[in-house]
Amino acid sequence: MKKGIKYSLLGLLAVIIIALTGASFYMLGYSLRPEHNKGKDIPGSYEYMLSEYPQIKPWIDSLQTVGALRDTFIINPEGVQLHAIYAAAPEPTHKTAVIVHGYTDDCIRMLMIGYLYNKDLKYNILLPDLQNQGLSGGPAIQMGWKDRLDVLRWMDIANDIYGGNTQMVVHGISMGAATTMMVSGEPQQPFVKCFVEDCGYTSVWDEFSYELKGQFGLPPFPLMYTTSWLCNAKYGWNFKEASSLNQVRKCKLPMFFIHGDADTYVPTWMVFPLYEAKSEPKELWLAPGATHAMSYKDHPEEYTERVKNFVGKYIY
Repeated sequence: MKKGIKYSLLGLLAVIIIALTGASFYMLGYSLRPEHNKGKDIPGSYEYMLSEYPQIKPWIDSLQTVGALRDTFIINPEGVQLHAIYAAAPEPTHKTAVIVHGYTDDCIRMLMIGYLYNKDLKYNILLPDLQNQGLSGGPAIQMGWKDRLDVLRWMDIANDIYGGNTQMVVHGISMGAATTMMVSGEPQQPFVKCFVEDCGYTSVWDEFSYELKGQFGLPPFPLMYTTSWLCNAKYGWNFKEASSLNQVRKCKLPMFFIHGDADTYVPTWMVFPLYEAKSEPKELWLAPGATHAMSYKDHPEEYTERVKNFVGKYIY
């Protein structure tokens, strides 16, 4: 009888392990290699942007007509080919913005912020595609953590493209905002002057735990732990180390925090510990009524003015 119970328990344990392993592989693929990655549909991205932000069409058309919106590719130290687009300001300037897109987006879907900097503020711009999105390669979406190292390289390249004596802001939305904050905790070149993060998450662990509960009704234990371990085994990083909060604590440069006060995807509460963790100088704007990543769309004039006023304190 005791031997039968023992074998039954071992059988049950084996079933649990097999089920948990399968669930972990599913969740990792669901999160980092999603079936519907709109960031891979370049024509669809242009169509979406011109529909949602019709004011940017004449600007894009004028850049494309004269060949001013250009592509560039690099290879990162892991051998991944990365892509970005860039455009010079209407007149030569040292002011430069590196603009970082969100989850399953691409550089095209950040052209409204490109418009803000290039058309409205007269900046040079560079917009990278993060790994496994747009025209960039890579085995999976990296949620900003490995991307921070790629963006640091793009910042150096943007500085070189625009004369080697730039003054630079890095501006990201959603996962791009998390990437921006992750970048901010690394040692910075002298030409980097400030950061703007719009609706970024505190950490990959926090965001995935929030989505796991919201979409599947599951607690963090045990699936978050096993999936994070699997991510580390496959891609070389885990959900807890991918922390915007920890990186922001190390940031010494100015940062502007933006978040829609009706955001339920990266919930609005996440901006408060981020803001508190950041040393001065810093500013915070809660965009009234804005849902996730909609602060610019809902308040384009105020958004532009607030960004202009913030970056204008450090780039001039």
